[in-house]
Amino acid sequence: SVGFHLRHVAGSIDRLLAYARGEALTGEQRAALAAEKEPGAPRADAAELVRGAQRAIATAIDTMRAMPREKLLEPRGVGRAQLPSTVLGLLFHIAEHTQRHTGQVITTAKIVRASGRAS
Repeated sequence: SVGFHLRHVAGSIDRLLAYARGEALTGEQRAALAAEKEPGAPRADAAELVRGAQRAIATAIDTMRAMPREKLLEPRGVGRAQLPSTVLGLLFHIAEHTQRHTGQVITTAKIVRASGRAS
């Protein structure tokens, strides 16, 4: 659903920025990841979901602008398996991952509107 993609954009940015800072995920971040697939009860308002994604994107942009160049190639581990990356790799992944899910939001919304169903 559109809601999933918007929740996932906000959550994935938060998680990837944590890895870029060299931090492990918190219990709250893990719980948010598990909850992304659920619509919630009551369902979140579309405007609220958009605002959450916009706030996360703004945070990512601010982080990228403030990042000292000398930190960009510092190694970072991702996830429990500590998959190898760098700060730059994680920042780049935030951009590409967000772009992909934004495209899915647009496509899904167009399909739902054309079919006359609510997302």
